[in-house]
Amino acid sequence: MSPIVYEVLDFACGITDVRAQVVAQENGLTLFTGTFGPQVESVVRKFGLDAMRPGDVFATNIPYWGGTHTCDVCLVKPVFSDGRPIAFAVSVTHWIEIGGAVPGSISPEATEIYQEGLQFPGVRVYSAGERNDAVFDIIEANIRLPRTGIGDLNAGVAAVGIGERRVVEMCERYGEGTVLAAFERILEHGESIARAAIREIPNGIYRAEDVIDGDGHTDDPIPIAVTVTVDDDSIHADFTGTAPQVRGPINCSVGALTSACKTVVRAITAPQAQSNDGFFRPLTVTVPPRTVFSAEPPAPTGW
Repeated sequence: MSPIVYEVLDFACGITDVRAQVVAQENGLTLFTGTFGPQVESVVRKFGLDAMRPGDVFATNIPYWGGTHTCDVCLVKPVFSDGRPIAFAVSVTHWIEIGGAVPGSISPEATEIYQEGLQFPGVRVYSAGERNDAVFDIIEANIRLPRTGIGDLNAGVAAVGIGERRVVEMCERYGEGTVLAAFERILEHGESIARAAIREIPNGIYRAEDVIDGDGHTDDPIPIAVTVTVDDDSIHADFTGTAPQVRGPINCSVGALTSACKTVVRAITAPQAQSNDGFFRPLTVTVPPRTVFSAEPPAPTGW
């Protein structure tokens, strides 16, 4: 519905296995390369696989639960075969408006996440195929462009519905066992490509430091640091030394940080290949809590 999706391509969609490992993903923006897994995991932690039913669709946009900022709304739909979930269809869309202190929901003056719009803590927007009208009513009453927001929500629901249908069709055509074996082979293949590329990088410890030019409330520089260790076919990124989270909205969550690291790994291994979580098995990330790269509630994360 909104130009930020169909012109800016601020979206992504894909499929994870039942363990929340991405096996196929189509990105509009590369920042979503690593958010799907943690967001699916957050929904599974909240509800459990046994409580999920065919036709369920869950919405989450909480940055601290693996997302980026409140404008990026992630929809998760479990895919069932023989009565049990075997995969998840996922769609994330940047809503051009989700309420909060200012139009567009990205306020340069925000000091807490509550000023950045509605938060969806893994809520069911559809339950066993039935629309949860209360959720739609809350959205319509709290955002400035309800027609566009509901339109993007409906588009996301349609996207995860297509993802679900395609996985079910593959199971019907090839058998569930073959499909799940293909999922694992895709992950193994991605891992092998990434490890082979990392072996071409000289072993060593690489360090970088920089500053962020203020947080919108103060011009004080905000130090950031990373130490990257390449050891044969693995990479470790350690962000110890990065400044504590700040008052303004330039913080990001661990999910966004990890996704950015995964984007770099893809760029230096196989940038043209289809993305899956196998590429990121050689990567580990360390970051202390409550830094500008690991913000915790109620820190704003709008930018």
